[in-house]
Amino acid sequence: MAAAGNGTAIQGLNIQGGAAIVAPVTAFQNGIPPNALVVLPIQKMTDELKEKLETGPLAITREQLWELLGFNGPAVQVQDEQGRPLMIGLEDLLGGLDKHFNEKPEDLNRGRIYAQELMKHERFQRAEQVLSKVVAKGGTGEDWLALGICQLQQDKFDKAEGTLKGAQNLLKTSPYPSLHLAKLQKKKGDAKAEREMIDKALEVDGDLVDAWAYLFTQIKEEKDEAAACEELEKLAKEKKNARPLVALQAYFGGKEETRDKAVEYGKKALEVNSDDILALLAQSALFGQKGDLESVVKLLQPHEAKMTRDVRLANNYFEALFQSRQIDKVTKLLNALAGSQNQQVKEFAVQRSKQVAQFLQQQQQQIAKLANVPKSS
Repeated sequence: MAAAGNGTAIQGLNIQGGAAIVAPVTAFQNGIPPNALVVLPIQKMTDELKEKLETGPLAITREQLWELLGFNGPAVQVQDEQGRPLMIGLEDLLGGLDKHFNEKPEDLNRGRIYAQELMKHERFQRAEQVLSKVVAKGGTGEDWLALGICQLQQDKFDKAEGTLKGAQNLLKTSPYPSLHLAKLQKKKGDAKAEREMIDKALEVDGDLVDAWAYLFTQIKEEKDEAAACEELEKLAKEKKNARPLVALQAYFGGKEETRDKAVEYGKKALEVNSDDILALLAQSALFGQKGDLESVVKLLQPHEAKMTRDVRLANNYFEALFQSRQIDKVTKLLNALAGSQNQQVKEFAVQRSKQVAQFLQQQQQQIAKLANVPKSS
């Protein structure tokens, strides 16, 4: 055992590395954590496996592991009819979705769900076949877009271009068909046409950080990083738009050695638009990574009103206040959020109120224990 149940380290042990918690699956009411190690009994003990085990430690591939555990393909997590998490083999899942769709092919939602799973697991050829049927039966612009992506993933350039242009016509307020057409032109080696499609995407939605990040990458590959930074800074100033600078901030914030540069871009973004939600989120997240809670509070405090509409902003502000133990401000914030018309924000306030109440109860218990400790003579 590495530590006592109350979190106190056991004396005499030099603990290194992580720890494993062994618990039944039913203990995870909200689903199995993504980094959990799940141990299951072997469903089928073959003679071959017995021979291998007798020779000592055994190394197997991931595919062999799933087979030994009785799964048909890699294990994936799904939910049952009551919303409880369960594990199923990927091939069984896809087979079930295929049967479900073929039983009622006029139900386009069945086809969409099936295609979504196929795309998630990079089965693009089969996904293309399913989506082709959906589109033929009167699919939406989103269906055309998904079909075009599948075709692009298989380097079917002519088909993909026609399909994505169809999606572009149907989804006039979405930048994503143009962005995927830009990726198509990149694969074809046409940098000029690629830039035209990026610009088209930004005309449709100039707030899309993904599009600005794509533009940065394209200029960086065509010229260099400095030229790309200069171009995005220039466009941010001309268009009075913080999002190009948020894209630069995200790029430099990904590495510890360039994080200070990311903070500077964050400041520039907020100078362009001090009310930009993404700029506030990105900058407060960077301050949080640096452990500068005071800067997070100072940055977000003037924007408390926005937090009743945006749970992400509320979360960053709450964490900074709570970790710096400004409990009075935390209580005031949660009371304000509890009256929000946004259901997500309201639920956040309820859950965090429970967390704060538990913390205060633990503090009172510790104080009571200390008060009962006899003084040494």
